[in-house]
Amino acid sequence: MIEPLRQNPKEASTSGLMTDAQKEQFHAEGYVTLPDAVTGEQLEALRGQLADWVAESRSHTANYGECIDGRPRFDLEAGHNSTAPKLRRINNPAEVSETYRQVAFEARTVDYVAALIGPDIKFHHCKINVKRPRSDTRVGYHQDFSYTPHTNLDLAEALLLMDDMTPENGCLRVIPGSHLEGQVSLWHGGRFTGEIEGSLLDDFERRSKSILAPAGSVCLMHPLLMHGSDPNRSPQPRSLFICCYTAADAFPLAPSPLPNRFEGAIVRGRASPIARLAEMSVELPDNWKSASFFEVQGQKSASTG
Repeated sequence: MIEPLRQNPKEASTSGLMTDAQKEQFHAEGYVTLPDAVTGEQLEALRGQLADWVAESRSHTANYGECIDGRPRFDLEAGHNSTAPKLRRINNPAEVSETYRQVAFEARTVDYVAALIGPDIKFHHCKINVKRPRSDTRVGYHQDFSYTPHTNLDLAEALLLMDDMTPENGCLRVIPGSHLEGQVSLWHGGRFTGEIEGSLLDDFERRSKSILAPAGSVCLMHPLLMHGSDPNRSPQPRSLFICCYTAADAFPLAPSPLPNRFEGAIVRGRASPIARLAEMSVELPDNWKSASFFEVQGQKSASTG
């Protein structure tokens, strides 16, 4: 049984980790991609555990497992079966795998985050998004802050590439500079759809940039960076281990989209007794309970047909 971490006074050693140009790119464009966020051994261990979960999913016909709020831990894309498994999301894998917990709390990725928004850093939640070969899974354009709003904007999403990311396998696409344009509503017709309205799509597609990088790299994103991705049309998988980190003085304004027993754990520096409030208006999300945001965006799972 993995015990939750309540305090981690480890100080981040961030000197020399990132260049001034890399830090400036994050603040000016809303993202930066960095190599070697994990060791080769860590990457292979992550891949091995994921392969075990994919194999396990073959014996299931609907979403399965249980998170602390009752939602399924393992989300299956519609059309999943034993011969062609389509496991597409694992919620909070750090709760059930020491390999993923160790990377989420101890890997170089966390030091990169501390160099950008530190030195005091909290863990919020994590997930694995999987695009199996020839998968129809896509990600509609959205800002993560709209799913997990906080009292200030010192958050960072760390997207660890577990496979090489290519144009063919549904790579991440970002809109450079969009984090400076404010929050874009994900509510349409009185419903939280989890993605932008269609009238905005052409503009964002025109401005988008593909993130193409080898496995083991990490893309760090500002919480207001607009991003999405297309289906995987290749014979190769595309898997991301995504961790959300916040400054210690950033506190949630809505329930976590993925509640977990590590939420709020200090991974670098120390806890803050003060909530820092940014001067801004914040649109809040719906308190959705489906297995993943893919269902929020209208993509069916094996459980919903």
